[in-house]
Amino acid sequence: MAHRERASATPSPVAVFLTVGGLYVAQSVIGGLTMLGLPAVLRERGLPLDQIGLVYLTVLPWALKFLWSPYVERFRLPAAGRNRSSIIVVLGGVLCALALAALGILGPERLSLMLVCLVFIALVTSTVDIACDGYAVETLAKEHHGWGNAAQVGGAYVGSAIGAGLFLVFVDRLGWAPAVWIMAAIVLALGLPFLLGPGRRASSEVRGHTPSLAAALRRPEVRKGLLMAAIYVSAQKWGLAMLGPFLIDYGFSLADVGILNGLGSMLVGFGGALLGGLLVRLWGAGVVLVGALLLQVVMLGGFAFIASHGELPRSLVITIAVASSSGVMAVGFVALYAQFMGWADPRQAGVDFTLFQCMDSLISMAGGLGAGWIAEHFGYTAFFLSAAIVSTLAAPLLVLLVRQRRLPRQAVA
Repeated sequence: MAHRERASATPSPVAVFLTVGGLYVAQSVIGGLTMLGLPAVLRERGLPLDQIGLVYLTVLPWALKFLWSPYVERFRLPAAGRNRSSIIVVLGGVLCALALAALGILGPERLSLMLVCLVFIALVTSTVDIACDGYAVETLAKEHHGWGNAAQVGGAYVGSAIGAGLFLVFVDRLGWAPAVWIMAAIVLALGLPFLLGPGRRASSEVRGHTPSLAAALRRPEVRKGLLMAAIYVSAQKWGLAMLGPFLIDYGFSLADVGILNGLGSMLVGFGGALLGGLLVRLWGAGVVLVGALLLQVVMLGGFAFIASHGELPRSLVITIAVASSSGVMAVGFVALYAQFMGWADPRQAGVDFTLFQCMDSLISMAGGLGAGWIAEHFGYTAFFLSAAIVSTLAAPLLVLLVRQRRLPRQAVA
């Protein structure tokens, strides 16, 4: 057992929840801006859908961060010495803000240069996320781990509301550059509470365990979780990859889409996350996963109907868009990550979770690139129908996975 000498008092669970939650919000501001806000801006300015799909290349660092996650953890938690989480957060925040400032100068018309800048930002934020997850898990006592999970889920929806909602409103009212610079300032401000609070109270420790990918991949729980992530994410996310451009083409303005994303994330999405937690507690993660997937099939069928029938009430379009992208998805992913919690080894949960998240990102990226190509060449109706078929085929595979008996836990070497 590692010998620990506390250099300072352990921060309270509430302080960790609030300050680490701010870091999760900052990460999701950037993610919402990139994956939801930017595609709508590009479509509004006339870019073809297959080029808009290239934005999903920015997911690549999130898909590959498992490669450097053990090294990040070894730097953050040296064999002997103080926790270095605050160093990673400071450097990451400054680099992201500078890159966002450059993005404002470049403008959305220079797509290739903008993608390079966004990939760099994703590389930095994905690295900070490894440190953030690890800090939350190690600092919060086991009975408070739910606080960390709530900070992650809640922060994701609040950040998405800012990056995909408020950002589009600013672009519509102020223009591209001021909107991006405001986002850069928000990202910096959200990191300050951690740096001025728990980040300054690092402990000096002697540590005995070295996290590794090999130890994670030897465990059957991790392999099963990777398969489940691949199946579920392809079914749940692919159909929504072109939602922003579809709404623009349907006649909604950037401000409309921004308000829709913002309110959807803040209200429906956050409420869906809470509902998902309740349903998982009542019925178990497996039942909720399958139920959310079947609801998504219905929603995708609704989008295909809207795309093929032209002028339908805008209220119907808004209802289906919010219910699908915020409500159903929130419920499903709370259940998915609750399942992952049960399969992660507590002694290297950061590495295990990074593997699951990387599979999520890799499948999302592949789906986003393919979604733009299908929508551009075959139209929105064919795109939504194909996504519904993928979700339908995934449902029985998911049932087989969740019905398998719980795998015996193997110790980490």
